[in-house]
Amino acid sequence: MMNILRTILSEVSCQPYAHTEAGSLEQVISKISDYLTEKRYFVVVDDIWDVDTWDIIKCAFPATSSTSRIITTTRLNNVAHSCCSSFIGCIYNIRALDMVHSRHLFHGRLFKSDEDCPSYLQEISEQILEKCLGLPLAIIAISGLLANREKTEDLWNQVKDSIGRALERNPNVEGMRKILSLSYFDLPLHLKTCLLYLSVYLEDSTIKKKGLIRRWIAEGFIHSERRYTTYELGEKFFNELLNRGLIQPRKTNEYGIVKSYRVHDTILDFIISKSIEENFVTLLGVPILTIGKQMKVVRRLCLQGVKEENSIVVTTGLVLSHVRSLIVGRGLLEIPSLEEFRHLRVLDLSYQPLEDHHLESIVRLFQLRYLNLKGTEISKFPEQIGRLGCLEILNLRRTYVLELPASIVNLRKLMHLHVNEFVKFPDGIAKMQALETLEDVRVSIQPFDFLCGLGQLKNLRNLRLIIDLKVDSDTEDTNMVGEEHNKAIVSSLCKLGTQNLRSLT
Repeated sequence: MMNILRTILSEVSCQPYAHTEAGSLEQVISKISDYLTEKRYFVVVDDIWDVDTWDIIKCAFPATSSTSRIITTTRLNNVAHSCCSSFIGCIYNIRALDMVHSRHLFHGRLFKSDEDCPSYLQEISEQILEKCLGLPLAIIAISGLLANREKTEDLWNQVKDSIGRALERNPNVEGMRKILSLSYFDLPLHLKTCLLYLSVYLEDSTIKKKGLIRRWIAEGFIHSERRYTTYELGEKFFNELLNRGLIQPRKTNEYGIVKSYRVHDTILDFIISKSIEENFVTLLGVPILTIGKQMKVVRRLCLQGVKEENSIVVTTGLVLSHVRSLIVGRGLLEIPSLEEFRHLRVLDLSYQPLEDHHLESIVRLFQLRYLNLKGTEISKFPEQIGRLGCLEILNLRRTYVLELPASIVNLRKLMHLHVNEFVKFPDGIAKMQALETLEDVRVSIQPFDFLCGLGQLKNLRNLRLIIDLKVDSDTEDTNMVGEEHNKAIVSSLCKLGTQNLRSLT
């Protein structure tokens, strides 16, 4: 709720409104109201789920500003009526797709064109579309389900019968859950696991494909095969979820390849409920979720942020000794002690207010595979980092770390390493033979041993370098050193070009 109001305040005032200056709920509402009283405004509040939420938000808007406009969106009739009655507004009901557009969307996902729909499936496809009631999400979900089945009348009839009259009885959220259940239970086990993991992301997040796949790998969801690397298998799993319509593309590159995605909030709500039901992920923070009276063994713990006046997450009734993943979302003020999480495989503390002393116990997490410290304020990495022999993925971007400890070259399983451009590497990079990704390395500050050893990384697939094209120097000795460094990096790049390198920036 506070996040919504902060967003409104920052948008209408054109000034960022940070958590540190937030104040109480009443103070935020008062600030918005004071500002809007003197202004004409046009505000859109998207996707309100309950009347209580609107009752708080509406207090921020002056009732006397007749020249201003507010638009709210919701799926619930009682919320819509409450919004309208507050400011003498009117309800605009978005119409469902007509049969022509429904057919176009449905056939477009299953066939090359309408004409390619076999005659023996035309009648049953019409019956399926009638049950979808023109709801685009329902059509996408059902067509994604059918796309992975044989195009036979019997199988399509089974799907039609499974849909039943769920949407006719309840065309809102509960009806969609019936449709989504069909898609979920049709997934093979490995895709169910990958889908449930999406519950750790916040609503409306834009999620990068690479980051998600690397998390899947670290969690142990993907096992390598002879034909594919683990990352290539992860891409296959990602594309299957995409083709089934369970995730939606957000950004693509110039070749049409999806680089990031989002999860429709109705689908995310379904995924979260399934995840909680199966004790796949334990979500704490805002909103507070009921844990139950019995002791609960936690396998994956996701802290999604807490309110300013209550910065400590309550873990009473939770058994934390078995936690394998700890993911801390933005907004959490109290960093949990890592002493309780000795068996962690995945640790994501990105954008948390971390300081160097918070990392002291990290070197005792011997099973750790994934460590994300992006956007934290740490300036020094622990000298004993080389003890984390299982570590596969390490992200130090947007930190203040300027030099990596010598022991980092002992991370023989490290596959993906992301650093700031001003980070200096120690000697011995050639020992890190598992490296597949190395980004962003400034060549001019690296030792000579690093530049030579880079060419010996036979498994390196993605490399991003920063090269200074001009070095100002008045001494001949410095120019000679620069020339030797240039020769070393050129030699290494030539070697990498004959090996597994796929991307060089």
